[in-house]
Amino acid sequence: MIKIIRLSLENTPLVIATHLVETAIGPILLETGPHSTLPILEAGLAKYGYKIEDIKHVFLTHIHLDHAGAAWAFAEKGATIYMHPFGKKHMVDPSRLLASAKMIYKDQMDVLWGTLKPIPEAQVVTVNHGEKFTVGGVEIISWNTPGHAVHHVSYQIGDKLIAGDVAGAKIGNTGMIVPPCPPPDINLEHWMESISLLESLNLKEVYIAHFGKVTDIVNHFTGLKLILWDWANWILPHYQKGTPPTEIVPLFAAYTKQQLLNFGVQEEDLATYEGSNPTQMSVFGLLRYWKKRLG
Repeated sequence: MIKIIRLSLENTPLVIATHLVETAIGPILLETGPHSTLPILEAGLAKYGYKIEDIKHVFLTHIHLDHAGAAWAFAEKGATIYMHPFGKKHMVDPSRLLASAKMIYKDQMDVLWGTLKPIPEAQVVTVNHGEKFTVGGVEIISWNTPGHAVHHVSYQIGDKLIAGDVAGAKIGNTGMIVPPCPPPDINLEHWMESISLLESLNLKEVYIAHFGKVTDIVNHFTGLKLILWDWANWILPHYQKGTPPTEIVPLFAAYTKQQLLNFGVQEEDLATYEGSNPTQMSVFGLLRYWKKRLG
């Protein structure tokens, strides 16, 4: 029912997925990936016999560029874009979001993410917690799932869930689950509440953007909760000592690399983990978490 379209950036060990669901009135898309991978997404849609203009409904879990960066291209072809209310202003006027991303990624911005263009306000539908949408006979329930981002939503279709980043990242069927922790919104208490909500839904399949389908739901979420607090507690003493982030990043990279190797992740997959969940972003995000919590 849910078809995974894998998006990979050329010469970049980055794994992103979008999800296609066919309905009685045409396909819907959950996530778009970044604008830079739009040609790959177009090719993926073509394998199922579709073009961009065939997609009239796009559901975004959140507005980070690796999940929502190409949404405007679908809006230009007439699609309605569904998202959390907090994300709407940034999709209608993406200037601040684009400027912030350019400050971080500088001359790599176009290669990694492409660009953003405004989405007409009339084509944006905001979703509420527990709200149900029916498209071509397919019912989609939106669940507010903050923790990774305040504007994060997960979408339930029957006993399946499109989880965005709130269910973590995992490369390969036997990979280690890791938490994407970029600034500015990381909140572990909210993230734990979101996981508890998802655990209560009696799900059979969870789809994560980085990358694939999870069926061992109980162990997946147990592992995610453990590693979230493990990473946050590793960062805590560095925050308390005021260690500069530039000194923390290589130390944390070594720590997490050893965790992955100990888990059994292959050397050749380490770069993919780093590309999908950059160490620097997690350091900045978790330092900000502790600053907001402890002052």
